[in-house]
Amino acid sequence: MVLIEMVDQIPLPAMVLHKNGQVLSFNEKMKKNVEGELTSESHISEIFPGWDVAAESKLVLAERGDTRFVFIRSSSSEEETHLFIGTETSEISALKTENEDLKKLTRELDAIIENAYDGIYITDHKGVTWKTNSAIERITGIPKEYYIGKNVDALIKRGILKSSVTHRVVKQKRTVSLVQDNFEGKETLITGAPVFNEDGEVEKVVTNIRDLSDLNELQTKLSRMNQLNDKYKRELDLLKNRRSRLDGIVIHSEPMKMIYDTAERIAHVNATVLILGETGVGKDILAKHIFKESARSKEGDFIKINCGAIPGDLLESELFGYEQGAFTGANRQGKPGMFEMADKGVLFLDEVGELPLMLQVKLLRVLQENEIQRVGGTKPRKVDVRIIAATNRDLKEMVRNGDFREDLYYRLNVLPISIPSLKDRRDDILPLIDLFLKQANERYGMRKRVDSNLNDFFFSYEWPGNIRELSNLIERLVVTTPEDLLGTENLPKEYQETTDSINTESSIVPLKEAVELAEARVLKKAVEKYKNTYEIAQALQSSQPTIVRKLKKYQLQVCKGEDAE
Repeated sequence: MVLIEMVDQIPLPAMVLHKNGQVLSFNEKMKKNVEGELTSESHISEIFPGWDVAAESKLVLAERGDTRFVFIRSSSSEEETHLFIGTETSEISALKTENEDLKKLTRELDAIIENAYDGIYITDHKGVTWKTNSAIERITGIPKEYYIGKNVDALIKRGILKSSVTHRVVKQKRTVSLVQDNFEGKETLITGAPVFNEDGEVEKVVTNIRDLSDLNELQTKLSRMNQLNDKYKRELDLLKNRRSRLDGIVIHSEPMKMIYDTAERIAHVNATVLILGETGVGKDILAKHIFKESARSKEGDFIKINCGAIPGDLLESELFGYEQGAFTGANRQGKPGMFEMADKGVLFLDEVGELPLMLQVKLLRVLQENEIQRVGGTKPRKVDVRIIAATNRDLKEMVRNGDFREDLYYRLNVLPISIPSLKDRRDDILPLIDLFLKQANERYGMRKRVDSNLNDFFFSYEWPGNIRELSNLIERLVVTTPEDLLGTENLPKEYQETTDSINTESSIVPLKEAVELAEARVLKKAVEKYKNTYEIAQALQSSQPTIVRKLKKYQLQVCKGEDAE
């Protein structure tokens, strides 16, 4: 009751409230501030819709419309009644709002620091740890609470830190970075940034700790991905440019596709290549292709020498060159040999099986020492040459018979490639016919064509001379036949004798080849008769996509009109 009696004597707006919020008493200043609506029966919520009171605080903020009040609470000994003395103000309300904003900002900053992937380490200017985040546990393996309140000097003494960036930042008053291994042996990038007070002195140091082991691992993975990407890009470029790069080369059959794929893979290494195969299968064409695909094609030349076409006594000087006056009739200035001419490039030794034993020894030295010695010379010369050798002979058998050095054989046989004969890759025959016929027509200004019967003969013939024989025969037919359409009747006499035997029972071919021969013959006749693949499909009672696929397989094209594909 004492509070109720003394409320009128207070010179500021004052009122007494029951603990349930009922107004028990108030003075005149209080009544004037609420414009006469205050009665002893009122509840505080009716007077101040905004009545913000906390149990642990004596400061109360109240709002009534646009008017704000601040009250100080004083409780009686029984704490049943409370005296509130206050005044109208907007400044304290603004302070409260600012305080709430600061609390919100602090929570947001704490969340940002805590959830940062890098370790955050905050110290004062003396090096005492003020705050860290959970990332530092992942990086150092030490709980973040361990650091709080500890000086960086103490952490250095205990071996947790090797050196401190904090003292450097305080001394230099600028951002400082350093790389060091941490307590767990991980490489870390530590960057300390100063926080200045109003006097321009360093108040705190914010240190960012980044685990470089993660970045190094990512960098390694990125490097591998880039390498893989470059590899795929090169392979795509190879596929895109393959048609132009293989101009004049037929690789329609699966064996030849595998051979040329291998050739492109080994083109960029310097290992010796040994190409095996019968006469006329295209060994020299493959050797040139390997050279063109290699980096050596940009620096050196492709030099070819047929070891079986030059007498042995002259072959040495052709290969290794000679000095002036080396022998009677020699050039006065001397002459470089094939090895010197092929420096930085490729030397193609065709028919290497014909190489005399004496020269095999000198060739072995070139392969082992990368140096040659001219005939009549006394000083060796270094050469950078890649050797591609070719032969139609069985070098293993020659080694057993003592006609070829075993050590040289193994030096040459690093990357062996065996080209099958034409009869073993008949899928290439029809495309080769088209290629040679086109070349011959362009060379002699003619428009010759091959009928289906002649194609059948070409497809079934054994071709002992392989591609060279096929090319020569087509050129011969183009030149000697007066008609534009070439048939079996135009074949030379030696071939006429084989045309009948091809179709006899004694000339049995594998079933797959017989089916392909029949398909090629039927499709050849169809493309000569019909205008497009839809008419061919209807006539052969097949689907149009199947006809398109078969025509591509046998390198056939519709001759009459435009195809409706």
